[in-house]
Amino acid sequence: MTASPVDGTTTLNGLRFHFLDWGTRGEPPMLLLHGGAQTAHSWDEVAPDLARDHHVLALDQRGHGDTDWAPEGRYRRDDFVADIRAFLDDRDWERATVAALSLGGLNSIAFAATHPERIAGLVVVDVTPTISQTGGKAIAAQLQVREFRARLRHALRQGADGRWSYKFDPGIGGGGLETDFERLWEQVREIRCPTLLVRGAQSAILAREAAARFVRELPGSTVVEVPGAGHSVMGDNPSGFIGAVRPFLARHGL
Repeated sequence: MTASPVDGTTTLNGLRFHFLDWGTRGEPPMLLLHGGAQTAHSWDEVAPDLARDHHVLALDQRGHGDTDWAPEGRYRRDDFVADIRAFLDDRDWERATVAALSLGGLNSIAFAATHPERIAGLVVVDVTPTISQTGGKAIAAQLQVREFRARLRHALRQGADGRWSYKFDPGIGGGGLETDFERLWEQVREIRCPTLLVRGAQSAILAREAAARFVRELPGSTVVEVPGAGHSVMGDNPSGFIGAVRPFLARHGL
């Protein structure tokens, strides 16, 4: 385990990807995937704890952070899924536990359904394939915020004119990610690994009804609500997030 991560880069599917390696090598692999418009640093508050007994890598997904933007708007769900598979191959990880927020959570659902042999366990954070209308508006509002907190600095880039902008590719929204939700619900039913859904108690994105549907659609899955947290559960209440996830990991030997 390291107090701070080691930056890494690799080339996957023709794009240069950036990732953070928190250690600890030789321990069970764990991959962390951020939400839309965020970066691998979204996990900074909880990764050191997870790395006590896992080899933790946090990936900047395509079009985000310090990873390349995809040409020709290649931001389909299948593109993100292919990146996850390629990253596991690149790291020589046969199987990994995946913890993933929002956009990353939906990508991880699709990955778990289509690559069951590659995933040991799944932690989906504050998302299901149903995003409320108010939640969609909340996401849009978040992208307009110009009060940048410390944990957002990694998601920003300063231009030659001195102005700051997000690093993520604005073309991501044109990849059809908002039109495949029914397919994703079908994929939820196909997941075969131990699965935990973590909801922020104050989330404007994931309604309790949608969380309840998730556990109905995927028998054997569980949902845990973290108090004092909105959508970005890990950053809003790190200790609450760890308290929700660690019993799940222990119960399934992950």
